[in-house]
Amino acid sequence: MYIALDAMGGDHGPDEQVAGAIQALEETEHQLILVGNESAIRGSLNRLAPDSAIVSRLRIVHTSEVIEMGESPVDAIRKKKNSSVMVAFDLVKKGEAMAAVSAGNSGATMAAAIRKLGRLRNVSRPGIANAFPTLKKPVVMMDVGANVDCRPQHLFEFAIMGSAYSSVFEVNSPKIGILSIGEETGKGNLLVKEAYEMLAESSLNFVGNVEGRDIFQGNVDVIVCDGFVGNICLKVSEGLVEAATEMIRAGIMESVKAKLGYFLARSVFQKFKKRVDYAEYGGAPLLGINGVGIICHGKSNGMAIKNAISEAGKIIDNKVNERIKEDLVQKFTGAVENK
Repeated sequence: MYIALDAMGGDHGPDEQVAGAIQALEETEHQLILVGNESAIRGSLNRLAPDSAIVSRLRIVHTSEVIEMGESPVDAIRKKKNSSVMVAFDLVKKGEAMAAVSAGNSGATMAAAIRKLGRLRNVSRPGIANAFPTLKKPVVMMDVGANVDCRPQHLFEFAIMGSAYSSVFEVNSPKIGILSIGEETGKGNLLVKEAYEMLAESSLNFVGNVEGRDIFQGNVDVIVCDGFVGNICLKVSEGLVEAATEMIRAGIMESVKAKLGYFLARSVFQKFKKRVDYAEYGGAPLLGINGVGIICHGKSNGMAIKNAISEAGKIIDNKVNERIKEDLVQKFTGAVENK
C-alpha cells in the first residue's frame, strides 16, 4: 500500500519527514511516495540513508510549491495548486496512494483534503480526532479544531466517526460521552443539551456527560465536543505536559538526594514520558473525508512522522471509512434528521 507523505511540511524541513519515512520503511511493509522538492528530498535521503536498500520502496513526486505555516489556508490552496500538500491528496484522489500524511499548515492540510477528496456520504462536516493518553487506554476526542461552531447534528456525527476510529485501538462497542460542565443530565449549553438528546435516542453506547477532569481517567472511549472546546483541551494538555516535565526536571536538579531518587526511579519517569509524548501517537486523522488524511504537529520529529504513517495504515486496515459510512446509515435516527 502506498502512502503519500508531504515531505515539505513541518517546522524542521524535509530532514525529519524523510527520517520518519525511513523508519516507517524499516518497521512496516508500507510503500511511500515522498511529495515535494525532489532535490531537497534526495539531499535528505543521501544524508540519512545513503546505502539503504529500503529506499527502493519509495518514490518521489516533485512539486514546485510549498504552503508555509503562516499562509491563509483558503488562499494558499487556491493559488498553490502544485504545492506538496495539494499534490499528496491528489495522489489519493487518483488512487495512486491510499492515504496522505502532512505536518504542514494544518488548515491548508484540512482544506486540501476536503477539496481533493470531498466528504463521505451523510457527513455534514469532517472533523479532527485526537487520541489522549489516560490511566487505562487511549480516549478519542473529536473534534479538536476543525469546526469552531457546530450544530447538534455535527456532534452526533463526531460520535459515530470517533467510535469507528476507536477500532484502531481494538475497542468494541465504545463508550461515548459528551464533554460538558457537569455529569448530570441537563447540564451544559444549548448545543450540548440538544446533542445529548440525539445521542441518548440513538443505538450508540452513549453514557452521558463527562467533565474535563474525566478526560484522562479512561472510563469512556470517545468524547465529543465542538472544535473550539476540543482544541483548547488539546493545547492545555500539551502545555501541561511540557510544564510538568520541566517542573520535574528542575526539581531533580535541586539536590543530590533528588538526583539519586531520579536515578532509582528512572524507568518510571521514562515510561511516563513515553506515555504522554505526542510523537507516540503520530498524528490526528481528519475523519469524514472520502479517503484517509493524517494531520501531524508542526514540530513533529522523525518518530512522530513514522507513527503517523503507521496510523494511516491502521485506519486503512481497520476499514474505518467503511465503518463510518455503515454506521451513519444504521444509527442515523429520525430524531437526528429532524434537527
